[in-house]
Amino acid sequence: MFSIKTLKELFGQDIAISQDMISAIEKWGSMYRGQAPWVDEQVDSLQIEQGICREFANVCLNEMESSISVEPLDKIYQSAVRDLNENLQSGLALGSFCIKPLGEDKVEYITQERFIPLKFDARGRLTRVAFVDVKKVADYDYFIRFEVHTWEETRVLNIQNLAYRSSDMASIGRSVPLSMVPEWAELPENINYAGVERPDFGYYRNPIKNEVDGSPCGVSVYQSATNLIKKTDIQFGRLDWEFESGERVVHVDVTALQEAPTLGQDGRTRYEMPKLNKRLYRGLNLSGGSNGEELYKEYSPELRDQNIINGLNAYLRRIEFNVCLSYGDLSDVNDVDKTATEAKIAKKRKYNMVKAIQSNLKDCLEDLAYALAFYNGMTRSGYEFLCTFKDSILVDEEEERRQDRQDLAAGIMRPEEYRAKWYGETLEEAAKNLPEPAMVEE
Repeated sequence: MFSIKTLKELFGQDIAISQDMISAIEKWGSMYRGQAPWVDEQVDSLQIEQGICREFANVCLNEMESSISVEPLDKIYQSAVRDLNENLQSGLALGSFCIKPLGEDKVEYITQERFIPLKFDARGRLTRVAFVDVKKVADYDYFIRFEVHTWEETRVLNIQNLAYRSSDMASIGRSVPLSMVPEWAELPENINYAGVERPDFGYYRNPIKNEVDGSPCGVSVYQSATNLIKKTDIQFGRLDWEFESGERVVHVDVTALQEAPTLGQDGRTRYEMPKLNKRLYRGLNLSGGSNGEELYKEYSPELRDQNIINGLNAYLRRIEFNVCLSYGDLSDVNDVDKTATEAKIAKKRKYNMVKAIQSNLKDCLEDLAYALAFYNGMTRSGYEFLCTFKDSILVDEEEERRQDRQDLAAGIMRPEEYRAKWYGETLEEAAKNLPEPAMVEE
């Protein structure tokens, strides 16, 4: 992205994003693509960032049903949200995204690294924004278009298109006509619309307080776990090295690797090297090789993999806590040593985060529905936007509890097991806390 100074000069105003925020967005994007600053020859990315975003997106959208009451408009809307899952994942990673209609029946998903926020209202809604479109026509030759949308509370929408040509992406370059790029030739340079009740795009931001620069710009869903993700990638690098360095090797004295005489089928003597597995055998000058002793030494160290794996799971569980996932979403579910109460709290924490994401997403989709109605001349069609979510995270828990009660009644589960699981007690405490059996008079 361009420098803050350049953007201020271009738009003639202070912009609603800082250089610190721009740097943070670039870092989140690099992490999401598996290109974090700490990734090198010794450390690979586990792609934890993608796992976090995929889990939240799947849970949020698997529970969502949305539609528009007017059938022609709903058909356009359903086509527009067909790719919502994968784009929500990117939005969760980078903090926010916009869904902008392209005419009557198409939309474009634009993540935070591809638009410049210029103004927010008191509710944190984006009301002035510049969408950035770049066309590379040759090496050191770029066309850059800024599509500026400004919505005022006077219900006026203004759209400007500004085109520039530059030799690199670090500078804007010089102003050029839109017609220099065929795809931009028909776009209006400046146009106003009256009677527009809200912005002509949907805007989503993560429900996380921005501690990077304090602005209303969205923050990555894994921002609070950045350092933990780094530690986890490094820890997995240790595990990988533990296996690699612990491979079994047989050190062979160089005298055993010399050509040995062999008798061929024609009766002639030939000298050939012994056929050895190059990965298993390594030639060394062993001390005993000269007198025929100790020609071979096996190297097979004891692996410390379990300790490293335990540390890896400890990091993963902490990441789950920081980003509000349930225990076992990233870590080994069989290694999660938590009481029923702790597991229930973790599930509730994830539920609260999912509900907050869904609430912001609903606002975004409602604005998108209006934008589609606006570009199709159907704002007065009496359409109604419908959006509902199911609570499967908690419903699953209730279903599990119902099944446990059935097992208890059938004698498959003991009463103390039921209490220990659902009341956060140990088996000993649960056995002591069981009610006394009722006395039956004969």
